[in-house]
Parts: sequence; C-alpha cells; structure tokens
Amino acid sequence: MSVELPSPLLWLLTLLLGLCLGSFMNVVITRVPVMLMRRWRAEARAALELPAEETSTFNLLTPSSMCPRCEYPITWRDKLPLVGYVLCRGRCAQCQTRISPQYPLIELAGAGLTVAVVAIHGASLASLMLIGVCLALLALAVIDFRTQLLPDAITLPLLWAGLGYHLWFQPLWLANAVIGAMAGYLVLWGFYWLFKLLTGKEGMGYGDFKLLAALGAWLGWPFLPLLLILSAGLGAIIGLTMQFAMPRLRGMPIPFGPFLAMAGWIAILFDSHLMSLYQGLLL
Repeated sequence: MSVELPSPLLWLLTLLLGLCLGSFMNVVITRVPVMLMRRWRAEARAALELPAEETSTFNLLTPSSMCPRCEYPITWRDKLPLVGYVLCRGRCAQCQTRISPQYPLIELAGAGLTVAVVAIHGASLASLMLIGVCLALLALAVIDFRTQLLPDAITLPLLWAGLGYHLWFQPLWLANAVIGAMAGYLVLWGFYWLFKLLTGKEGMGYGDFKLLAALGAWLGWPFLPLLLILSAGLGAIIGLTMQFAMPRLRGMPIPFGPFLAMAGWIAILFDSHLMSLYQGLLL
C-alpha cells in the first residue's frame, strides 16, 4: 500500500523522519555497547559469586541525555536533530566541551538513507521496513567500527524481521530468504574455520556470520555472492586507503561489519537493477 501526498510535503516529511530516526540511531550506537558491557560484567560477577554492583538504570530511554563530561542534562531544544548541534555551535551549553561530529553525521546519514529508500521504492509500509533495515545497518556499522562488536540485540531481530518482511510482502520469495539466512551464516562460518586452520588466527567474529545471515534473510540466497564480492571489494579499497592515509592504523584489525552493511545498503536500494547488472557480467 503506497501513500499519496503532495510531492513537497512528502519529501519534507521523509527528511524530518530520517533526521529523527538518525537521532535515535545515535542513542543506539552510544548506549547499546555500554548496556552490553554492564550485562557482561554482572554475569561475570554472578559466575564468580561476587556481590552485585550497585548500578543505576541504563537503557535506551533512561537516563535522559546529558553531557558525558559535566553530566549537564541536554534540553529538548538542543536535542533537535541538526538544529540543536548548530544552535550549540557543536559544544556543550554548560561546560563548552566539543560535541562529537558523529551526532550530526549520523542524523544526516539517517536522512539520506530514508530519502533514498522512498525515492527508489516509493512511500509505503514495505518502504518503512526497508528504512528500518538500512538504519539498523547504519547502527551496526558504526558500533562495529568503534568497538568491534555486532550486538545480537540488533542482528538477530534484523534476521527475523527479514523473514517477516518476505512472509508479509513477498511470500513467493520466502524460501529464498530462509535459505539465504542459513547459507549466509554457514558461508562465513566456513571461511572463519578455514582461515583459522590455515593461519591459527581468527579472521572475523561470530557477529559477522549473523549479520550476513540477516542480509540473506532480507535479500535471499541469490544475492549472497554479490554481497560477499561487494563487501570484500569495499573492504579492500577503503581499508587500504585508510591505512595509507593514516599510518597508525597499519597492522590493526579492521572490522568487516561496516563493509557488509555498505554492501547491504547497495543491494537493498538497487536490488533488481544490481542483480541484472551482476547477471549480465556473468553471462
């Protein structure tokens, strides 16, 4: 079901929606790793039979946003996507500590992905789900780049949402999606063990397996070779460029998740056109 709105109003609403969702992705990116660390610490203390730590509630909603340095609460005006950052001139209103440019950049990325989905796939409920997967990939890419973690709390719901998407909107493609989820996990699992047997090192983490499984659920098994080619190509180009531009990164492990996410965006936005191009090159 598509939504029919006057074109200027549609694009304004799409842009505002993308900015707001991008702002929420900042919360996810910032807080989910801390939530995981807190949970793992509590589980470790319980396993060692140590007394539980006294900790305050910390989740995506609590506590309210505050400056990480002076803990001054951020006002509603300063939370407005992009506007708040500009009004504060990129600094905390209380202690003048510089605010990370990550926040406006993620908001802009959220807006860009949202507008791109609507421009290519139209304004519909199916597009809203595609916006959701693109933003989840954005959060996973940044979390993995910063912490080398791909949280199950995002990858596993993403996998089930992909199967649900096909069950609802494309039931004839559901079998391909199920096989895609299974094959996506097993392919990288196989690469992981082959690399480990040959080198004695771990080339990637289990989160990468789950992320490719989630992409397989959204796109179906025919897209898996293309996803691997795209992600490996992007990883080689961007990784080499980063190490050449920043010598301090040489020899450091580069997470694979961001490149899988990029390949996922490309495949989701240009699915049929990309597959036609890929098949044409093969033939």
